[in-house]
Amino acid sequence: MSTTAKPDTGPVILVTGATGYVGGRLLRHLEQASCRVRCLARRPEALAGRVQASTEVVAGDVLDPDTLGIALEGVDTAYYLVHSMGSRGGFEAEDSRAARNFAAAADRAGVRRLVYLGGLGDADDLSAHLHSRQEVGRILRQSPVPTVELRASVIIGSGSLSYEMIRSLVERLPVMITPRWVRSVAQPIGIEDVVEYLWRAMHLQLGGSEVVEIGGPDRVSYGELMAEYARQRGLRRHCLQVPVLTPRLSSLWLGLVTPLYARVGRKLIDSLPHDTVVKSETAAVLFPQVRPLGYAQAISRALRHEDRDFAETRWSDARSSQGAIATRAGARFGRRLLESRSVHIGAAPAAVFAAVEGIGGPRGWYFGNWLWQIRGFLDLLLGGVGMRRGRRDPDRLAVDDTVDCWRVEAIEPPHLLRLQAEMRLPGRAWLQFEVTAEAGGSRLRQTALFDPLGSLGRPYWYMLYPIHGWLFRGMVAAIAAAAMAGDAAPLGAGSSEPMADQVAGPRSGPDAHSRGMPT
Repeated sequence: MSTTAKPDTGPVILVTGATGYVGGRLLRHLEQASCRVRCLARRPEALAGRVQASTEVVAGDVLDPDTLGIALEGVDTAYYLVHSMGSRGGFEAEDSRAARNFAAAADRAGVRRLVYLGGLGDADDLSAHLHSRQEVGRILRQSPVPTVELRASVIIGSGSLSYEMIRSLVERLPVMITPRWVRSVAQPIGIEDVVEYLWRAMHLQLGGSEVVEIGGPDRVSYGELMAEYARQRGLRRHCLQVPVLTPRLSSLWLGLVTPLYARVGRKLIDSLPHDTVVKSETAAVLFPQVRPLGYAQAISRALRHEDRDFAETRWSDARSSQGAIATRAGARFGRRLLESRSVHIGAAPAAVFAAVEGIGGPRGWYFGNWLWQIRGFLDLLLGGVGMRRGRRDPDRLAVDDTVDCWRVEAIEPPHLLRLQAEMRLPGRAWLQFEVTAEAGGSRLRQTALFDPLGSLGRPYWYMLYPIHGWLFRGMVAAIAAAAMAGDAAPLGAGSSEPMADQVAGPRSGPDAHSRGMPT
């Protein structure tokens, strides 16, 4: 997929990871500067509606070298902003293989420069995450293509991983039980300053590759970062440090009180015991124009941006933040199972779809929210994403947006919304809503589809079918009531609104009435 309207002049700049936090911010900066931008995406539709008409989007995967040639053709500068932090295992080897693929393809295409954002740290016992980030930088720098590797510590900005962790801890816990890593020293930098370094790295006059350590002017501990956030928010918070708290327990604890979930939380925590500070003056020499804000100013700026309806980009929206759906070698999915129901609603399709599109996040799931929270808690214990990711915009969704433990796979207003589950399951699951016009109003059809995996898949479906039946009936009725009321406010589980007028059991095989359902 690609847009047809693009600038005819100027060098082509390729951005990988444009659906991620930093990549999304950089993309907007490049577009505002009227650059000729091309994005590489595994799912180009995830960028539809998020890029300007002049931005080209091409399909490709850094793990598939055959897809990289077209993306890199005619490129002057390529930004490499992908990593596998959310992978369920073996992410170091995956990151290295992806970097080698990309560097080789860039060399063949005659790319003038690569720009990469890695992580600070020089301890001998770096965490697997930090070691992998620096290994990727080494692979790119050793390629024939001159590479600028920027290394940063904590990035402060609305929607960033570290900032969201700090924000959630301080907002939710008057007394925080903190492990030893809160004393580790970092050199925070604001997201806007990171983007400025990335932008200027494209224009550096260099004869070869370079490592540039970037950071703000302050060296502070994570405890000091939390204290400053609390001060600016006018909150009184107390820390109770404990001598022993393993990375696994810390990650589970973070998963309960922050948007982090256990798998990503543990990889982040593994990195926190190490000091991550700038030890080189290279940034000041090569980028004299960039004067990063101090950490207090960066937090203030992030708080101002939080007052918007949604952050420009969020770490949790990146597909690398959740990892691939488990499909172990040789795994076999069974015949798909469907559970569908529909209800007539005396409201226009646009009103019904508005209620559907408002699902999740702060509004909740319209019915049985306590069950959703229990499911999210169990998912966290299993290393899944839980229910704390929320959503980017309270009213509008786009392809690839996260909605708590789901991700938008397809949306066609005002007719279709399909969500794919990202919680831990013995299979794959979708939840689809379809709205069609009919005499006197609209018909809303809700379909749950499950693709069982292995011996546990089908028992899981049938064991939970009675609960799902009760829950989904209530959801359909509550959505109908919200549409009739003209808003998307959630109703309680005790709602006495009419139930769906058509209920289908746990059938197998394709549903002839379900439009657009994956096959």
